[in-house]
Amino acid sequence: MSVDRVLLVGPPNVGKSVFFNNFTGLDTGIANYAGTTIEYKVGSAVFDGREVRLIDVPGVYTLDATNEAEEVAIDMLDSDPDGVVCVLDAANLESSVYLLMQVLQRGIPVVVAVNRVDLLRQRGDSIDFGLLSRRLGVPVVPTVAIKGEGFDKVGGLVRELLEIGGERFSGGVDRVSWDRAEQVVDEVLSRGGGLDREGLGELLVKPWPGLPVAFLVLAFTFGVIVGVGMGLRRFLLLPFFEGLVFPPIVGGVESLVAEGVFRDILIGEYGFLIKGLEWPFALVLPYVFSFYLALTLLEESGYLPRLAVLLDGLLGKIGLSGGNVIPLLLSYGCAIPGITATRTAGSRQRRVVLATMICMAVPCIAQTGAFIALLAEVSLLAVVGLFAVHFGGLVVVALVMGRLLGTGGSLDVVELPVLLSPDLGMLWKKWVMRMKGFILDGAVPLVGAVGAASVLYETGVLKVLGRVIEPLVTEWLLLPSEAAVPLILGVVRRELTVLPLIEMELTVLQLFVASLVGLFYIPCIAVLAILAKEFSLRMTVGVLLATTVVAFTVGGVVARIGLLI
Repeated sequence: MSVDRVLLVGPPNVGKSVFFNNFTGLDTGIANYAGTTIEYKVGSAVFDGREVRLIDVPGVYTLDATNEAEEVAIDMLDSDPDGVVCVLDAANLESSVYLLMQVLQRGIPVVVAVNRVDLLRQRGDSIDFGLLSRRLGVPVVPTVAIKGEGFDKVGGLVRELLEIGGERFSGGVDRVSWDRAEQVVDEVLSRGGGLDREGLGELLVKPWPGLPVAFLVLAFTFGVIVGVGMGLRRFLLLPFFEGLVFPPIVGGVESLVAEGVFRDILIGEYGFLIKGLEWPFALVLPYVFSFYLALTLLEESGYLPRLAVLLDGLLGKIGLSGGNVIPLLLSYGCAIPGITATRTAGSRQRRVVLATMICMAVPCIAQTGAFIALLAEVSLLAVVGLFAVHFGGLVVVALVMGRLLGTGGSLDVVELPVLLSPDLGMLWKKWVMRMKGFILDGAVPLVGAVGAASVLYETGVLKVLGRVIEPLVTEWLLLPSEAAVPLILGVVRRELTVLPLIEMELTVLQLFVASLVGLFYIPCIAVLAILAKEFSLRMTVGVLLATTVVAFTVGGVVARIGLLI
């Protein structure tokens, strides 16, 4: 007996993953759709006691086939599934209804879940779900996925759909248009009389007052990241490790391990038990903490997509669109999800441009934390200057790559959620999730990299490799010979290009030059691997060579300009 196949369809960031995880538990897997780089999840799910094969279709706003994700979604819907659970976004109902109409036009039995209805309550709006069900001809269930509201009813309806089917689940859509979607929403949505968040949201995407507000928001965000991170580092984490953690470790090792290479590996210049804790958790972690706090606040308030729309005209001048801000922003956390998110860019040329920008000039959060830890205490102006060069580098890379490849003519859809007062519970959950991700994917690998570095350093391997590039470091970058070793380490983890420099007595100019080299230096091994997977080995080698040349060229030029000032 064959197992029924049910698709989970909806726009990105609507909460489909919560539905999927709830119904499948741990019995899940991830696969690439044949002939593409688009991933989807599949698992064994139980709907009111009936087992089915649940497939989480890539999130799309429409089925107009303007990008690879939409093409995959269309293929899945055309593969004769037994049913569809279509998850709509209550806070962006019109675009969700348009997508639902396109699904219904294919004649597939559908159960509709309108998620995030709690956001409607926040702004004082309400939906007549019975009328919406009658207008679309399918059952509609209000849900709040993060709280599990409505899941039981969705499960029961899916079971009924699979056992009975019939007109109740077939829909009543004979034509699809944005005008009709807008008409349906106008009929079923009652707007409250509270704060006009929609009107305020519209103001924020206009040059006035949008641009001044954006400047203030970004300046405040930068201040929070640097200020909170520096405070945590200086007054909490460094005193904790230096006063309570490191002394007993050093004392214990010295009493148990004789002098020599093994002791030096544990507590020497790159000592695994000292630097393996200090660099990830005392120097980088505080800035990761404040960065994710600020990012989550901007996301949950609904401001980030407005920033994307506001920047659309500016990005258009370098061949991109406002929607391309999202992969770039994700890359400030980690380049890997940023490169993966370029799948929605609309054309392969634009994907290549964005991925190159990310690899060449976007520092991940661990690297950003290392930059701030290195520069902030000696010169805040150096921090500002570094990020000014960073943004300039992004523009130059986009212009050069756009001129070489073009960017394709497709437009990106940017969903504008309603401006909201962030829900503290959701803020906490999202922040904790991201911090766990950093601990597992950032801090733990960094600890391992420090351990490997310690072994290579104390056995003399790094010193031998460092001598190969030492002339370039000392004569071109005007840095001390000791700085050659971190450049070798940067191949493993980009932030290791920067962190060892904290222990050296360098001038502000030398710190700035070293940071510039670290900014443009080759991506770490994990990023190169995902680049090869998503694009090609040829592109990966090209990025490897280009980043190396740019890093040393920019660093050397700035070092010489600095001597003249």
